[in-house]
Amino acid sequence: MPPTAAKKTVKQTIQDCLGDLTRSEQQLAHVLLQDYPMAGLQSVTKFASAAGVSTPTVIRMARKLGFDGFPHLQDALRDEVAAQIKRPISKHEDWHTQEADSHPLNRFAESVAENIHYTLERLDRTQFDAVVEQLADQKRRVYVAGGRITRSNADYLFNHLQIIRPNVTQLGGFENVWPQYLLDMDENAILIIFDIRRYESSILRLATLAHERGCRIVLFTDQWGSPVTKVADYVFHALVEVPSSWDSTIAIMLILEALIAEVQRSEWDQSRKRIEELDAMFSTTRLFRTFE
Repeated sequence: MPPTAAKKTVKQTIQDCLGDLTRSEQQLAHVLLQDYPMAGLQSVTKFASAAGVSTPTVIRMARKLGFDGFPHLQDALRDEVAAQIKRPISKHEDWHTQEADSHPLNRFAESVAENIHYTLERLDRTQFDAVVEQLADQKRRVYVAGGRITRSNADYLFNHLQIIRPNVTQLGGFENVWPQYLLDMDENAILIIFDIRRYESSILRLATLAHERGCRIVLFTDQWGSPVTKVADYVFHALVEVPSSWDSTIAIMLILEALIAEVQRSEWDQSRKRIEELDAMFSTTRLFRTFE
């Protein structure tokens, strides 16, 4: 059987079980979430000391989360780190060694369907609505940036947002000019970032500088979470693993299309005027073929 896309990370398990933990265990959990996953990879004594709790509390929390003990929890964290840094060739070899009992197209489609199902199952609807409200506010400037693989996602979002609202800017692929965009990023701006594993250092630097200027950060990332998570105001996690050397961003695209549709719906009067004006320009320039 191929690796399951549905497997929860330790972070997701903690978030699901947080309400069932004691106050001391919650204190420990918050320390791990704040410096994830590194806080959990140190010795049990140092981990407990960092949270101001006893070592037996660490063991109890690990068991409540479904692990046999703290070493088992650490093994899960190490597996996550290994998965995050996995290279395309390694991913291909992992999937290639699995048994193939159906057509490749079917296997790929099943993986994508699982990714979508579990992404939607864990998606915070309140956060989604908050981002829609932010993007629908035409007084806010919106900036969009993607990485080497996710640049196409950024391009897709930019093309649609630019049609339905003004003041949308896409940061180009030349990182040396990004500081010029940062000049206009403040508390009235939103920076939408895409960053999946192998996380890009330039993206983190951009997000950190924008955050320091008061800009709102919206992050689209994978199930493990980009380092940008630490400075992001809103984070959308999407499952990305498929039987390929490359990760799939289809689950991310689903969230994007829903986001675009809802922003347009919420500001339809203004969006409609822009779309009609744009169509008139297309007709004038004869960009598209007509059949009249």
